[in-house]
Amino acid sequence: MNYHNITKDDMLNGDGLRVVLWVTGCEHHCPGCHNPITWDVDGGLPFDEAAKQEIFAELDKDYVSGLTLSGGDPLHLQNRKDVAQLVKEVRAKYPNKTIWVYTGYLWGLVKDLELIRYIDVLVDGRFDIEKKSLDLHWVGSSNQRIIDCKKSVGKDKPVLFYEVE
Repeated sequence: MNYHNITKDDMLNGDGLRVVLWVTGCEHHCPGCHNPITWDVDGGLPFDEAAKQEIFAELDKDYVSGLTLSGGDPLHLQNRKDVAQLVKEVRAKYPNKTIWVYTGYLWGLVKDLELIRYIDVLVDGRFDIEKKSLDLHWVGSSNQRIIDCKKSVGKDKPVLFYEVE
């Protein structure tokens, strides 16, 4: 897995103050995407031990609420194994921190992935420029859903964490 950036003290990509890992690799190529530089799965930097330790150093801080994975798409086929390993490790090391994942895939396609059990919130759906709004909380377009994974595991229909209006 490669990544483009690690953002610290982020308040826009999930609840609370967060550290965000921006992975590379996305096949959705949504028109109007705010981060097309992350589309190339071979772009960016290799996610190595130093990058992981940089994330852990942020998660060690009491005031940091958790980790968000965005991109690109963390659930791109070439990212899934490494993302699963990372979220398992974060869940074990920081059980009181939350893990959010942004993906262009819909719940029905990813709900059975093992890594979903380690995620607190999944923001699903491709960005739709026709439904874009700057007034939305935690999403870029109104078609995207903010899903409570803990309440949704084992269900076909997701339980929403927050209703996008």
